[in-house]
Amino acid sequence: MNAKTLKETITWKQLISFFLPLGLSATLVTLSHVIINSTLARADNPEVVIASYAIPLSLLGLTEKPVVLLRQACSALVRDRISFRAMGVVSSYVFACIILLGLILCYTPVGEWVFLYFFGVERELLAATLSVYRILMYVSIFSGLRCLFHGIIIFNMRTKWLTIGMGVRIIAMYFLSLYFITTDNVSSGKVGAIIFLVGMVIEATVAIWEGTSLLKHVIPEKAPNHPIETKQQIFSFYKPLLYSSVIAVIIGPSINAMLGKTTHIHLAISSFAIAGSLTQLVMSFFSYIHQIVLNFYRKDAVRVKKFILLLSFIPGTLIAILAYTPIGPWFMTHVMGVNAELRQASLSAMRIFMIMTIVFPWLDYMNGIIMLRGQTKIMVFSQSANATITVLTLFVAIATVPSWNGVIGALAQSVGMLAELLVVIYVLKRTNDVQQPSQPQENM
Repeated sequence: MNAKTLKETITWKQLISFFLPLGLSATLVTLSHVIINSTLARADNPEVVIASYAIPLSLLGLTEKPVVLLRQACSALVRDRISFRAMGVVSSYVFACIILLGLILCYTPVGEWVFLYFFGVERELLAATLSVYRILMYVSIFSGLRCLFHGIIIFNMRTKWLTIGMGVRIIAMYFLSLYFITTDNVSSGKVGAIIFLVGMVIEATVAIWEGTSLLKHVIPEKAPNHPIETKQQIFSFYKPLLYSSVIAVIIGPSINAMLGKTTHIHLAISSFAIAGSLTQLVMSFFSYIHQIVLNFYRKDAVRVKKFILLLSFIPGTLIAILAYTPIGPWFMTHVMGVNAELRQASLSAMRIFMIMTIVFPWLDYMNGIIMLRGQTKIMVFSQSANATITVLTLFVAIATVPSWNGVIGALAQSVGMLAELLVVIYVLKRTNDVQQPSQPQENM
C-alpha cells in the first residue's frame, strides 16, 4: 500500500472518533473520585475517614504507575497473538512484583514505617489506614489488566469501549455509593476502597471482554513484518518508561515540601492544590495525544500534526477562561466553596499553569514519536531534566520570592515540563528527523 493511499484513508472524522472517547474516559476518572469523596463526606467524622482513605490512595498512585504503563507498551508493540503472549509474560512479572510489594506494605512493619514516617500518619490512624490499603492494593492488579487490554482496543480503533467501560464503572460506583449512604454504613475509609475496587473490577471486565474478542476474531496469530516476539523486546521498550515514571514520582512531593517554606504555608499548599486540580481536570482530556501518534502518524503525518495543532490550543484557552474571566471566580466560590483570599491565590497560580497547558499537548505528541520509534530511553533523560529544573526552580523561588506562595509550585512544575519538552525536541533532532521516524516495530 503506497503512502498516497494511506493518507487518503485518514480523515478528520476518523481522528475525532478515535480521540474523543479516549478524552471522555480520562475525564470521567475524575468523576469516579468525586463519587467516593462525596460518599465519605457523609461519615460521622468525615475529616478522619477521608484522610484514612486519601493517604493509602496516594500510595496506590505510586505503586500503580508500572501497570498503567502497560497500556502504552501494548498499544505500541502488540500487533498479533505472538507479541501479545510476550506482553502477557512481561505483564505477569509486573503483577507479581506489585502483589509482593503490596503484601509487604500491608502485612509487615515496612508498611507501618512508610505510613508513619513517609506519609506522616498519626499512630491512632495507622490501623484504619492500613485496612484501607489492604483493599486498595488489589486495585493495581485490575487496573493493570484493564490497561493491558486497553492497548489492544486502542490500536484496533475501538476506543468507544474505553468510554463504555468507564461509564459502566461510574454507574456501578454511584449505585454502590447510594447503598452505603442509605444503609448508613459509611463508617470508615474502607467504604471508599470497596467502591473504587468494585468500579475497577467492572471496568477491567469490560476491557477484557472486548480485548479477548479482538484477539479471537480480529488479531492474527502472526502479523507480516512485525518483529516483536519475545519478552526481552517488550522489556527493552517498557523499562525506560518505568524508570522515567519513577523519576517523575519525586516531583509532586518536592513541590509540596518546598511550599512548606513559603510565607503563607497553608495558603500556598491549598491554592496550588486547587489550581492544580482544575488544571489537571482540563489536561486529562488531552492525555491520549500520544495514542493518535502511535496509531495514525505513519499513515498521515501531516493530518496528525494539523489535528494536534488544533487540539493544542484548547487546554490553554480553557484555563485562560477560568483564570481571566468571571467564570473562574464564580466556579471556585459557588461550586468549590473557596473563600476570597484562597480564590485569588488559586487564580494567580492557575495563570502560571497556562504555561504547562500550552506545553503538555506537544510533549505528549513528542513522547508519541519516541514510543513510535522505540526510543523510550530518551524519556529517562527528558524526565530527569524535568525533575532537575523543577527542584532548582523551587529552591531559587523560595530563596528569592517566598511571598509568591502557590505560584511557586505552578511555576516550578510548568518550567520543569517545558525543560522536558526542550530535551525531547533536542534529542529527537539529534538522533533522527522528527518528521520521519524509523520503524523499529513494524511496517504498517
